[in-house]
Amino acid sequence: MLHTSLLQLLDEPVANAHGVRLLLWRDDLVNPDLPGNKARKLKYNLAAARAQGHHTLLTFGGAYSNHIAAVAAAGRLLGFRTIGLIRGEEPVAGSMLNPTLVRAAADGMALHYLDRAAYRRRAEPAFIAEQLARFGPAYVLPEGGTNDLALPGCAELVAEIRQQIDFDALAVAVGTGGTLAGLLTGLAGQRHAVGVAALKKGEFLRAEIDALTQATAGQTFGNYSLQTEYHFGGYAKYSAELLAFIQQIKVRHGVLLDPIYTGKLLFGVLDLVGKGYFRRGSTVVAIHTGGQQAWAGWEERFEARG
Repeated sequence: MLHTSLLQLLDEPVANAHGVRLLLWRDDLVNPDLPGNKARKLKYNLAAARAQGHHTLLTFGGAYSNHIAAVAAAGRLLGFRTIGLIRGEEPVAGSMLNPTLVRAAADGMALHYLDRAAYRRRAEPAFIAEQLARFGPAYVLPEGGTNDLALPGCAELVAEIRQQIDFDALAVAVGTGGTLAGLLTGLAGQRHAVGVAALKKGEFLRAEIDALTQATAGQTFGNYSLQTEYHFGGYAKYSAELLAFIQQIKVRHGVLLDPIYTGKLLFGVLDLVGKGYFRRGSTVVAIHTGGQQAWAGWEERFEARG
């Protein structure tokens, strides 16, 4: 097993058989306090919040959200007050929060809950204005942390990888599209990018990605594909096959993937390799964007189901 800085060679039979050099970029190891792509998405947003004189961050997310966990941690580390508007019903008095929300609360985040109807309005300016009237002035971060300021931090990853290796393609999991859009701006039309959608019916993400790069770089890019067949039933859905694959990768390479994003990413990349998607002789770098914090809640749900 070869480690070069944050690059890890994945000696996988299917990659070897098809002449593809497959590596994993361990972005989950860059910042232990704020691991993975969430720190990159927050970098310039937090700078903007400071510049605008804000002391509070307000954001949205599900009960197991990596983004919620990251914003809460950023608040603790950098001295921001944080407010999380969580999708779902408020836990009844005396019931336990899941591990993600326990950690967020311990990091100082004030948790409030939105029913499904209210949560669907989370991007509406009038709804956001209502929340600011309720909670006071705050820098508002969208669900998943994806906005125009998220892209530059993700774009910097391209140069970091290039310092270590010359590659033919980058591959990343896609939830909101922000990380892939950032990579595309960093690639600037050179080399190829592959996005593996983590949610069902993910074709709509193509328009989201193109809108983000247009707003940030002034153009859209054609040097990427969006793979929508590896969602395993939808966002946060899973199968025995996916869980077995994640365990296999952990045993073979000592890498813990997560079941929501990176497990689906690497499963998809290896399937694409087997189908001849990447030409023989290619160097492909899959990006581990973190997300391991989700495992505590995931395992809790399994145990609850018996």
